[in-house]
Order: sequence, then structure tokens, then C-alpha cells
Amino acid sequence: MFQFLKRDPVKKLRRAYDAKLEQAMHAQRNGDIRGYAMLTAEAESIWQEIENLQGK
Repeated sequence: MFQFLKRDPVKKLRRAYDAKLEQAMHAQRNGDIRGYAMLTAEAESIWQEIENLQGK
């Protein structure tokens, strides 16, 4: 009945994914290639979670 009150876990993960990509972009611009690679890997793992929740 109150399904609309539940929070969407995909929406939360997308925000985390976007934040990680933005952090990675800033790391790359600052010349921190190792940090960029680590943040991009974390973003990819978040994306995998999103795809698993969506059933793709």
C-alpha cells in the first residue's frame, strides 16, 4: 500500500556512482593517475551493483 514511501536503492547507487566518477575526474586533472584508476574501479563496481538490481 505504501510502496511509494520506500526509497529506491538504484537512485542512491546512481548518486554514489556519479560522485565517484566526479572524484575520478578531479584526480585525473590533478595528475593522480593511480587515484583515478582506483576511483574508476570503485565506480565500475557500483555500476555492476546497479545492473544487478535492475536485472540486466
